[in-house]
Amino acid sequence: MDPLVSSWVFTSIPVECGESINPPGILVRLDVKSQCTPASDSNMDLVLNVADHYVLTPYVYPSSWPEEGALRQIITLLVVTNLGAAVLYLGLGWLSYQFVFDHDLMKHPQFLKNQVQREIKYAMTSLPIISIPTVALFFFEVRGYSKLYDNMEESSMGWAFVLFSMISFLLFTDGCIYWIHRFLHHKRIYKNFHKPHHVWKIPTPFASHAFHPLDGFLQGLPYHVYPFLFPLHKVLYLALYIFVNIWTVSIHDGDYRVPGLLQEVVNGAAHHTDHHLFFDVNYGQYFTLWDRIGGSYRNPSVLEGNGPLDCVRRLMAEGKICSGKDNTDANGYSNRSGTKSKVQ
Repeated sequence: MDPLVSSWVFTSIPVECGESINPPGILVRLDVKSQCTPASDSNMDLVLNVADHYVLTPYVYPSSWPEEGALRQIITLLVVTNLGAAVLYLGLGWLSYQFVFDHDLMKHPQFLKNQVQREIKYAMTSLPIISIPTVALFFFEVRGYSKLYDNMEESSMGWAFVLFSMISFLLFTDGCIYWIHRFLHHKRIYKNFHKPHHVWKIPTPFASHAFHPLDGFLQGLPYHVYPFLFPLHKVLYLALYIFVNIWTVSIHDGDYRVPGLLQEVVNGAAHHTDHHLFFDVNYGQYFTLWDRIGGSYRNPSVLEGNGPLDCVRRLMAEGKICSGKDNTDANGYSNRSGTKSKVQ
C-alpha cells in the first residue's frame, strides 16, 4: 500500500479498509490513498452516484457494502438500467402515442390486431435481457476503462470539443448502425433475430424498442462503444443516451413531417416507415448519407402521396373503412382507441 502523502503531514499511518485514520491524541491532515478506493472513483457514473447518495446507501444496502464494491455496482447498474429503460420507453412511447401518433394508421390493412399491446409486451420482455450485456459495458465505464471525463478542464478544446463530440457521436453511431442493420437483414440472420421487429409493418411509437434481445443490443452497441474509443463528457453522454431513445421513438411515431430543407438529409419517420413496409431500404438511423452511399435509399412514399395515411384515406373514400372511431379497420378488427381521428 502507498504511504500516506500530503502537502503537510504530522504522521504517517497505514490505513486498512474500515479503520479510522485519526487515532486518539494524534492530529492528522491526510490525503488518503488506500485499497478501499479504486482508481475508477473519479470516473463514477453520474446516475450511479446520485442513486448511491440519495437512495441506496442510506436505505437499501448494508453499511458493510462499500459503494465502490464490484458486486454492489453491478446490482445497482442492473436495477437502474432496467428502470431507466422502462421509464424512457413507456413514458416517451405513451406521450408520442397520445399526442403525436395518428390513430387513423390503426385502420391500415397491415395494422395487426392488438398490435400496441403486443409491441409493449415484446419490448418489456426483451429490455431486461438486453440490459445484461449493456450493464457489462456500463460497469467497465464506471470502473474507469472508458474515455469519459467529468470536468471541462479535462478537454483541451473546451466547449468546442463538446460540440465536436456531439456531432462525431451522431456520425459514428449512424454509420455503425447502418451496417449492423444491413447485416441483420442478411438472409441467414434476418429470420431468427430481426424479423420480429418487422412484424410491425405500420409501427406505433411502442414498436421503437420491440426488438429481439440480440437485435436490440447490437443496434445499441455503437452508443456504448463510442466512449471507449473517443473522449466524451459524462453529462453529454447521458444527454445523448436520452436523445437516442427519443429519436428511436420518433422514427416510429407516424409523424412524417420533416422541414423541407432536411428531407434529403434526415432519416425520419417517413423514411423508417418505408423500411418497415419495403424491407431493404432506408436502413439509416439519423441521416440518409449511408443509404445513399450503400444504394439503399428510397424516397419516402409519403412524400409521393402514396404513404400509409394516403392508403387509409383512399380506403375511407371507397367506403372500405368507416371514419368513426368505433368502426372496424380493413382487417375486420375493432379500433376502439377513443382518440379523435386526424384525417379530415
